[in-house]
Amino acid sequence: MFCVTETLSHYSDMLLYVDALKAWKDTELPLVHALSSEITIQRENLIYHLGEEWQKLAVWKLPSTKTELTSEKSFLKTALHLNRGGSKGDESVPHALLPSILQALSIQGELHKKIKLFGQVLFKYMLKPLILYPSLVVEVSSQPEQGAVLSLQCTETKAEHPDPSQVYTKVLTVENPQFSLPISVPKPNTKTLSEILGDLIWEEMSECIIRECLVHSIPANSSQLAEYSEVIKQTEDFESSLKEMGYLAGDSTDLLKYARNINCHFASKKCQDVIVAARKLMTSEMHNTVKITPEYKLSIPKLPNPSGGEKERKESSKKSAHYDQQSLENEKQLSPNTLCLPMCRISESVQQLMELAIQTLSEVVGSSPQCAVQLFYTVRNIFHLFFDVVPTYHKDNFLKLPHLAAIQHNNCMFIAHHLLTLGFQFKPHLPLKDGVAYFVDLVPGFRRLGARCFVAQMNVQKAEMLERLSTARNFSNLDDEDNYSVASKAIRQVIHQLRRLGKVWQDVLPVNIYCKAIGTLLNTAISELINKIMMLEDISNVDGERLRTLCQTIIEEGPLVFNPLPDENKNKKYQEEVPVYVKKWMTLKEISMVLNANLQEIVDRWAEGKGPLAAEFSCNEMKSLIRALFKNTERRAAALAKITK
Repeated sequence: MFCVTETLSHYSDMLLYVDALKAWKDTELPLVHALSSEITIQRENLIYHLGEEWQKLAVWKLPSTKTELTSEKSFLKTALHLNRGGSKGDESVPHALLPSILQALSIQGELHKKIKLFGQVLFKYMLKPLILYPSLVVEVSSQPEQGAVLSLQCTETKAEHPDPSQVYTKVLTVENPQFSLPISVPKPNTKTLSEILGDLIWEEMSECIIRECLVHSIPANSSQLAEYSEVIKQTEDFESSLKEMGYLAGDSTDLLKYARNINCHFASKKCQDVIVAARKLMTSEMHNTVKITPEYKLSIPKLPNPSGGEKERKESSKKSAHYDQQSLENEKQLSPNTLCLPMCRISESVQQLMELAIQTLSEVVGSSPQCAVQLFYTVRNIFHLFFDVVPTYHKDNFLKLPHLAAIQHNNCMFIAHHLLTLGFQFKPHLPLKDGVAYFVDLVPGFRRLGARCFVAQMNVQKAEMLERLSTARNFSNLDDEDNYSVASKAIRQVIHQLRRLGKVWQDVLPVNIYCKAIGTLLNTAISELINKIMMLEDISNVDGERLRTLCQTIIEEGPLVFNPLPDENKNKKYQEEVPVYVKKWMTLKEISMVLNANLQEIVDRWAEGKGPLAAEFSCNEMKSLIRALFKNTERRAAALAKITK
C-alpha cells in the first residue's frame, strides 16, 4: 500500500517545480511538457486509488432498481456496511491511514463529491424511510475489526404517522459517530467530515421530518396544546445531540422553530381541517333531515368567564334588581316563541355545519390572540364558502326537486337565525376591536340565498302549471266534448300537481311559508282560468255550465291541497283560511256564481257598485262578461245600465 502523505508531499513539490519551469520566458523544453503530462497521469492514478479506498469505507446494499419504493417492505433489503480499516483482503492497513485518505481526497477536490453522493444515498434509502414509516427501525450489528452494519427491519405498529420521539431516536442511531463514518478529521480552515455531511443533508432531512412527522403531531384541539411542550423538548434534545456530534452548527434551525411555533401551526391546521370538513358537509346529500322545533337550541359549551367578568356580573345584577323594582305589575310579556325558529326540517349536514362552527369558535378560549383571530375568520370563511359551494354544487337538484329547494330555504333561514347571536356569545373571548360585525352582516345574504332558491323552484312550478293550462284550448267552445275533456284534464292535472307539492312540502316548510307557497301557485292557476273566461266573447249555456263545473272543481278540491301538517285534523284550520292565501279565491267564487246566474241575480249582487261582485270586478269587466253570457236584449241593456259605481 502506498504512503498517502509522502505521495502528496512529492506531488506538491513536483507541481511547484513544473510551475517554476513554465514561468521562464520562451521556455518550450520537451521535458517540461513530459513532466506536466506525467503529473496529470499520476494525479488521476492517485484519485483512482483513493476512490477505491473510499468505496471500501462504506459498502451499500440497496434494493433493486426495478423495485418500486412505495412501501416499507421495499426498503428491507437496505443495509450499510461501515468499515473501520482496509478491505477484507488487506486487514493489515492501519486505522490511522483513513484520515490520510480522506485528507488526500479533500486536497484533490474529490471529498465533497464523495460525501455528497454518500449523503444522498443515506437520506434516500435509510433516513427518509425511517422518517416516513413508523414500522421501520434500524438495526445495528458490530463486526470486530471491520466496523458495523446498519440494516432496516420491520416491526408491527398500528400508528399511521411516525411519532417525533421515535423518529429522533432512529435518526440519531444512524448518525451516531460510533456507527456513521468513524473519522472526523479537522483540516486548516475546513469543516469536519460530520459537518460537511450535516450541511449536505440536514435541510432536506429537516423538511422531511416537518412534513411527514411534526405536521401530523399537531394537536387536533386546543386542550392538547399544553402537552405539546414535550415534543418541543424532544426536538431541542435532538438538535443538541446533533450539535454534539458535529452535524449541526449555530442556533435553532427551522425544525425547532417549527415545533416552537405550535400555536400558529395549530391554528393553520385547525383552519384547514375545518374548511375541508365544512366543504365535505356542503357537498353531502341533503335528503337526510332533522326536525327543528321552537324549543330547539344549538348546544354551546359552557365558556369560562373572561377576566373582570365577576365585577361586571355584580354590576349587571344590581342594575337588574333596580329595574325589577321599577317594573309594572301589568307589564305585557312577550310570547315564549318570540325570536324562535318555526317548526320545519333542515338538512342534517347543515346542523352539523353549525355545530362545527361553534366547536371551532370554542377553540378560541385559552388560545393566543393570533390563533383566536385566525379561528374566528375561518368560521366566517365557512359561511362565505356556503354561498359559493352549495348553490353551485346542488344547482340542478334545487330546480328539479321541490323537496330539496324547500330544505335549502330552511337551511339558509336556520343559519341566518343563529348568525344573529353567534358572534356575541363568543365576543368576550375574541381579541377583536369594537365595531366588528362578527356574523350579523351575513344574515341578509343568507335570507336572500334561501328565498332566491325557493322562488326559482316556485317559478318552475308556475311554468309547469301554465303549460298544463295552455292545453285547455283557451277554455272556449266547451260544448264540444273533446274541448271539454281537454279542459277538464288540464284542471285535474293542476290539482294533482298541487297535491303532490303539498305532500312533498308537508312537515318540511314552516306552516306559514307552506300556505303562502301553495296559495300562490293555486292563485296562479285561478288567475289564468279567470283571464281566459274574461276573454271569451260568446259563452253559450252549455259553455257556461261547463265553465262553472271547472270552477267548482277548483273551489271544492282547492282547499284540500293545504296540508302543511301530517295530522289531518290540524289541517282543517288552514283549509278554511284559503281566501287569506289565495288572492283570487273570492273572484273565482263570484265568477262561478255569475256563470249560473240570471241578469237580475247579477244586478242584485252588483248592488250599485257596493256588492261582492263589485269588489272583485270592474264595471267594464262585468259588462264584458254579461255581453258574453246573454243575448242582446232590452233586459240585458237595462242590466248593463245598472252596472256602475
